[in-house]
Amino acid sequence: MSDFTSYLHEVFSAFGPIQTRRMFGGHGVWHQGVMIGLVAYDTLYLKVDDETRSQFDARGLGPFLYSRKGKTVALSYHQAPEEMMESPAEAVAWARLAYAAALRGARPASAPRKGRRASSRRPPGP
Repeated sequence: MSDFTSYLHEVFSAFGPIQTRRMFGGHGVWHQGVMIGLVAYDTLYLKVDDETRSQFDARGLGPFLYSRKGKTVALSYHQAPEEMMESPAEAVAWARLAYAAALRGARPASAPRKGRRASSRRPPGP
């Protein structure tokens, strides 16, 4: 874990505990079981959705981009504002936005995963 990723535990402390997990060459940032952010190249990106994206866009905080099969892909995580790294009040405000977006986007536990279908097999009949 990088020093930056370790430091995020302090940044988010006024918001609540976070967990960080290694994934895809970076780290995911989790709060209460949902992913609220990701870290790539020591940059924090927070979860956005249609309700919160405009707040990030208005500040010029762009999405996390990566290349896949020669195309640029934008994820629903936008760069976090620098001031949240130094201000507990700012950290809480932005973390709440990310957490709310993550909750709105969370799939219910009972929903089937994409690509999996409920079995259409019938029990053997008489």
